[in-house]
Amino acid sequence: MLQGAREAAGVPAAVLVAGYTGFGALAAGHGLPLPAVVASTVAVWALPAQLILVEMHTVGAPLLATVLAAMLSSARFLPMTLTLMPMMRHSRHRGWQYLVAAQLLSLTGWAMAMARFPDIAPARRLPWFFGFTLVCIAASAAATVIGYAVADAITPLIKIGLVFLAPAYYLLILLGSVRERATAYALACGAVAGPIAFVYAPQWSVLIAGLAGGTLAYLLLPIRLR
Repeated sequence: MLQGAREAAGVPAAVLVAGYTGFGALAAGHGLPLPAVVASTVAVWALPAQLILVEMHTVGAPLLATVLAAMLSSARFLPMTLTLMPMMRHSRHRGWQYLVAAQLLSLTGWAMAMARFPDIAPARRLPWFFGFTLVCIAASAAATVIGYAVADAITPLIKIGLVFLAPAYYLLILLGSVRERATAYALACGAVAGPIAFVYAPQWSVLIAGLAGGTLAYLLLPIRLR
Protein backbone atom coordinates (compact mmCIF):
# COMPACT_ATOMS: atom_id res chain seq x y z
CA MET A 1 0.00 0.00 0.00
CA LEU A 2 2.87 2.37 0.82
CA GLN A 3 4.52 1.50 -2.46
CA GLY A 4 1.37 2.48 -4.36
CA ALA A 5 1.09 5.70 -2.37
CA ARG A 6 4.70 6.63 -3.15
CA GLU A 7 4.22 5.99 -6.87
CA ALA A 8 1.05 8.10 -6.92
CA ALA A 9 2.74 10.99 -5.13
CA GLY A 10 4.92 11.75 -8.16
CA VAL A 11 3.86 12.51 -11.71
CA PRO A 12 0.34 10.96 -11.46
CA ALA A 13 -0.66 13.23 -8.58
CA ALA A 14 0.95 16.26 -10.24
CA VAL A 15 -1.05 15.75 -13.44
CA LEU A 16 -4.27 15.24 -11.50
CA VAL A 17 -3.57 18.37 -9.45
CA ALA A 18 -3.24 20.37 -12.66
CA GLY A 19 -6.46 18.92 -14.10
CA TYR A 20 -8.52 19.37 -10.95
CA THR A 21 -7.19 22.87 -10.38
CA GLY A 22 -8.66 23.70 -13.77
CA PHE A 23 -11.89 21.94 -12.87
CA GLY A 24 -12.21 23.81 -9.58
CA ALA A 25 -11.67 27.10 -11.37
CA LEU A 26 -14.25 26.23 -14.05
CA ALA A 27 -16.81 25.22 -11.43
CA ALA A 28 -16.25 28.47 -9.52
CA GLY A 29 -16.73 30.45 -12.72
CA HIS A 30 -20.11 28.77 -13.23
CA GLY A 31 -21.27 29.61 -9.72
CA LEU A 32 -21.35 26.15 -8.13
CA PRO A 33 -20.87 26.02 -4.33
CA LEU A 34 -17.49 24.78 -3.12
CA PRO A 35 -18.80 21.89 -0.96
CA ALA A 36 -20.70 20.43 -3.92
CA VAL A 37 -17.69 20.80 -6.21
CA VAL A 38 -15.35 19.01 -3.76
CA ALA A 39 -17.99 16.35 -3.10
CA SER A 40 -18.17 15.64 -6.83
CA THR A 41 -14.43 15.00 -6.91
CA VAL A 42 -14.57 12.56 -4.01
CA ALA A 43 -17.85 10.82 -4.88
CA VAL A 44 -17.96 10.90 -8.68
CA TRP A 45 -14.18 10.69 -9.14
CA ALA A 46 -14.35 11.01 -12.93
CA LEU A 47 -13.35 14.32 -14.49
CA PRO A 48 -15.44 13.97 -17.69
CA ALA A 49 -18.58 13.23 -15.66
CA GLN A 50 -17.83 16.17 -13.38
CA LEU A 51 -17.45 18.50 -16.35
CA ILE A 52 -20.83 17.25 -17.60
CA LEU A 53 -22.38 18.03 -14.22
CA VAL A 54 -21.02 21.59 -14.34
CA GLU A 55 -22.12 22.21 -17.91
CA MET A 56 -25.62 20.76 -17.51
CA HIS A 57 -26.13 22.61 -14.22
CA THR A 58 -25.16 25.84 -15.96
CA VAL A 59 -27.73 25.40 -18.74
CA GLY A 60 -30.42 24.39 -16.23
CA ALA A 61 -30.86 20.81 -17.42
CA PRO A 62 -33.29 18.56 -15.47
CA LEU A 63 -31.75 16.53 -12.68
CA LEU A 64 -32.62 13.20 -14.32
CA ALA A 65 -30.98 14.21 -17.60
CA THR A 66 -27.87 15.36 -15.74
CA VAL A 67 -27.57 12.09 -13.83
CA LEU A 68 -28.11 9.98 -16.96
CA ALA A 69 -25.51 11.94 -18.93
CA ALA A 70 -22.94 11.55 -16.16
CA MET A 71 -23.70 7.82 -15.91
CA LEU A 72 -23.32 7.29 -19.65
CA SER A 73 -19.99 9.12 -19.68
CA SER A 74 -18.77 6.71 -16.98
CA ALA A 75 -19.90 3.54 -18.75
CA ARG A 76 -16.28 3.01 -19.77
CA PHE A 77 -15.55 1.87 -16.21
CA LEU A 78 -17.42 -1.40 -16.75
CA PRO A 79 -14.94 -2.96 -19.23
CA MET A 80 -12.07 -1.41 -17.27
CA THR A 81 -13.32 -3.14 -14.11
CA LEU A 82 -13.79 -6.45 -15.92
CA THR A 83 -10.19 -6.40 -17.17
CA LEU A 84 -8.60 -5.25 -13.90
CA MET A 85 -10.42 -7.22 -11.21
CA PRO A 86 -9.21 -10.68 -12.30
CA MET A 87 -5.65 -9.40 -11.96
CA MET A 88 -6.34 -8.38 -8.33
CA ARG A 89 -7.93 -11.62 -7.17
CA HIS A 90 -6.16 -13.53 -4.41
CA SER A 91 -7.30 -15.87 -1.66
CA ARG A 92 -6.18 -13.50 1.10
CA HIS A 93 -8.61 -10.75 0.03
CA ARG A 94 -12.29 -10.54 0.93
CA GLY A 95 -15.15 -9.86 -1.46
CA TRP A 96 -16.06 -6.46 -0.01
CA GLN A 97 -12.55 -5.23 -0.73
CA TYR A 98 -13.10 -5.72 -4.45
CA LEU A 99 -16.36 -3.76 -4.25
CA VAL A 100 -14.53 -0.85 -2.61
CA ALA A 101 -11.77 -1.02 -5.21
CA ALA A 102 -14.35 -0.86 -8.01
CA GLN A 103 -15.72 2.40 -6.59
CA LEU A 104 -12.21 3.89 -6.51
CA LEU A 105 -11.43 3.00 -10.10
CA SER A 106 -10.40 5.80 -12.46
CA LEU A 107 -8.59 5.98 -15.75
CA THR A 108 -5.38 6.99 -13.97
CA GLY A 109 -5.52 4.08 -11.54
CA TRP A 110 -6.55 1.60 -14.24
CA ALA A 111 -3.82 2.61 -16.68
CA MET A 112 -1.10 2.59 -14.03
CA ALA A 113 -2.32 -0.72 -12.57
CA MET A 114 -2.35 -2.40 -15.99
CA ALA A 115 1.22 -1.22 -16.51
CA ARG A 116 2.51 -2.11 -13.03
CA PHE A 117 0.63 -5.29 -12.07
CA PRO A 118 2.81 -7.65 -14.15
CA ASP A 119 5.75 -6.62 -11.94
CA ILE A 120 3.85 -6.86 -8.62
CA ALA A 121 3.07 -10.12 -6.79
CA PRO A 122 -0.67 -11.00 -7.07
CA ALA A 123 -1.22 -10.82 -3.30
CA ARG A 124 0.12 -7.25 -3.21
CA ARG A 125 -1.77 -5.81 -6.17
CA LEU A 126 -4.96 -4.83 -4.34
CA PRO A 127 -3.12 -3.03 -1.48
CA TRP A 128 -0.96 -1.27 -4.09
CA PHE A 129 -4.12 -0.12 -5.88
CA PHE A 130 -5.65 1.22 -2.66
CA GLY A 131 -2.51 3.17 -1.80
CA PHE A 132 -2.18 4.60 -5.29
CA THR A 133 -5.82 5.58 -5.66
CA LEU A 134 -6.34 7.13 -2.21
CA VAL A 135 -3.37 9.46 -2.73
CA CYS A 136 -4.73 10.44 -6.14
CA ILE A 137 -8.18 11.22 -4.72
CA ALA A 138 -6.76 13.25 -1.83
CA ALA A 139 -4.53 15.27 -4.17
CA SER A 140 -7.42 15.87 -6.58
CA ALA A 141 -9.75 17.04 -3.80
CA ALA A 142 -7.12 19.46 -2.51
CA ALA A 143 -6.49 20.74 -6.05
CA THR A 144 -10.22 21.30 -6.53
CA VAL A 145 -10.25 23.60 -3.50
CA ILE A 146 -7.15 25.44 -4.75
CA GLY A 147 -8.60 25.92 -8.23
CA TYR A 148 -11.86 27.21 -6.76
CA ALA A 149 -9.96 29.70 -4.60
CA VAL A 150 -7.77 31.11 -7.40
CA ALA A 151 -10.42 31.02 -10.13
CA ASP A 152 -10.36 34.79 -10.65
CA ALA A 153 -6.61 34.73 -11.30
CA ILE A 154 -6.76 32.06 -14.04
CA THR A 155 -7.77 32.90 -17.60
CA PRO A 156 -10.42 30.74 -19.32
CA LEU A 157 -7.86 29.32 -21.76
CA ILE A 158 -5.54 28.22 -18.94
CA LYS A 159 -8.47 26.60 -17.11
CA ILE A 160 -9.29 24.46 -20.14
CA GLY A 161 -5.62 23.71 -20.79
CA LEU A 162 -5.16 22.41 -17.24
CA VAL A 163 -8.18 20.12 -17.58
CA PHE A 164 -6.85 18.62 -20.83
CA LEU A 165 -3.46 17.79 -19.34
CA ALA A 166 -5.02 14.67 -17.81
CA PRO A 167 -6.18 13.05 -21.10
CA ALA A 168 -2.76 13.69 -22.62
CA TYR A 169 -1.14 11.97 -19.64
CA TYR A 170 -3.52 9.00 -19.91
CA LEU A 171 -2.52 8.55 -23.55
CA LEU A 172 1.18 8.52 -22.62
CA ILE A 173 0.52 5.89 -19.92
CA LEU A 174 -1.36 3.69 -22.38
CA LEU A 175 1.36 4.01 -24.99
CA GLY A 176 4.00 3.09 -22.44
CA SER A 177 2.08 0.03 -21.25
CA VAL A 178 1.50 -1.58 -24.65
CA ARG A 179 2.43 -5.23 -24.24
CA GLU A 180 0.02 -6.94 -26.64
CA ARG A 181 -0.85 -6.53 -30.29
CA ALA A 182 -4.53 -6.02 -29.47
CA THR A 183 -3.72 -2.94 -27.38
CA ALA A 184 -1.55 -1.46 -30.10
CA TYR A 185 -4.27 -2.01 -32.71
CA ALA A 186 -6.91 -0.42 -30.46
CA LEU A 187 -4.83 2.71 -29.83
CA ALA A 188 -3.93 3.09 -33.51
CA CYS A 189 -7.49 2.60 -34.77
CA GLY A 190 -8.88 4.95 -32.13
CA ALA A 191 -6.35 7.63 -33.08
CA VAL A 192 -7.52 7.43 -36.69
CA ALA A 193 -11.24 7.12 -36.00
CA GLY A 194 -11.36 9.97 -33.47
CA PRO A 195 -10.55 12.94 -35.76
CA ILE A 196 -12.67 11.52 -38.60
CA ALA A 197 -15.69 11.09 -36.35
CA PHE A 198 -15.24 14.60 -34.94
CA VAL A 199 -15.36 16.14 -38.43
CA TYR A 200 -18.69 14.52 -39.32
CA ALA A 201 -20.41 14.21 -35.92
CA PRO A 202 -18.62 16.27 -33.25
CA GLN A 203 -21.30 15.76 -30.57
CA TRP A 204 -21.16 11.96 -30.93
CA SER A 205 -17.52 11.63 -31.97
CA VAL A 206 -16.25 9.96 -28.79
CA LEU A 207 -18.89 7.22 -28.86
CA ILE A 208 -18.57 6.68 -32.63
CA ALA A 209 -14.78 6.64 -32.54
CA GLY A 210 -14.73 4.19 -29.63
CA LEU A 211 -17.15 1.80 -31.28
CA ALA A 212 -15.67 2.06 -34.78
CA GLY A 213 -12.04 2.05 -33.65
CA GLY A 214 -12.49 -0.86 -31.27
CA THR A 215 -14.43 -2.91 -33.80
CA LEU A 216 -11.85 -2.27 -36.52
CA ALA A 217 -9.01 -3.21 -34.17
CA TYR A 218 -10.80 -6.47 -33.34
CA LEU A 219 -11.31 -7.30 -37.02
CA LEU A 220 -7.68 -6.57 -37.83
CA LEU A 221 -6.45 -9.07 -35.25
CA PRO A 222 -5.43 -12.46 -36.63
CA ILE A 223 -8.14 -15.07 -36.24
CA ARG A 224 -6.09 -17.09 -33.74
CA LEU A 225 -5.90 -14.08 -31.39
CA ARG A 226 -9.64 -13.44 -31.62
